[in-house]
Amino acid sequence: MQLLKDKVMLLTGGADGIGWECAKAYAAAGALVCIVDIHPVDEAKRAALKGDHAFFTADVTREDDVQRVMADIISRYGRLDGIHNNAGIARPSSPLHSTTEDEWDQLMNVNLKSIYRTTKAGIGHLQQSRGCILNTSSLVGSIGQENHAAYVATKGAVNALTKAMALDYASAGIRVNAVAPAAVSTPMLEAWSREQPNREAMRQYLDQLQPLGPMPKGDVIADACVFLLSDAARFITGCILPVSGGAELGYRALI
Repeated sequence: MQLLKDKVMLLTGGADGIGWECAKAYAAAGALVCIVDIHPVDEAKRAALKGDHAFFTADVTREDDVQRVMADIISRYGRLDGIHNNAGIARPSSPLHSTTEDEWDQLMNVNLKSIYRTTKAGIGHLQQSRGCILNTSSLVGSIGQENHAAYVATKGAVNALTKAMALDYASAGIRVNAVAPAAVSTPMLEAWSREQPNREAMRQYLDQLQPLGPMPKGDVIADACVFLLSDAARFITGCILPVSGGAELGYRALI
């Protein structure tokens, strides 16, 4: 059963990591996937993603880029059924006083303001299709994290924004939800891990974090995203869904 058959889905940050796993899952579920990333999707990946999909090299912090992408999508497909705001950065790994103003602004622009830009550009089309919006958050947006203040702040804001948007757009039949992963093996997490004082100890910790097992690949997040974007989740909105293997559940001995 193809849960997203013929749905036109805009996916930001789709060139690698969780985004690329979502792109593959959406295509397998029957969607027409419009991947937006600041880095081009390589030819091997494009060939592997069979179907009438679109690939855009664009900066989601730039309004003109987002507007261009949206115009091209509507010109090509004539509709938009979903937006998955997945673009994100995680660095620097530092407390607030060690974060520069430029680093703070970059995190806010990519992780948070990009949602503002895609929503402004796409809301009229989603109203026509009674579509939906999905935001990629993080478990740290709810429970916090040491030495990662600006990133945590962006994800806490994503959670609050998701709930506000769900209320604002419910009357138009537009659902707005978020997924909140814990530790997921991605290039971004690997880069973050390299900034830690003891990389090997951090890797062991991340593998022990989830009661259900070691740190997963992004496909477990993608499966949840397919559900939230599909009609199977038609009466779910304002949900911040932990896809975390139970990482947030109580005190545990990690030794």
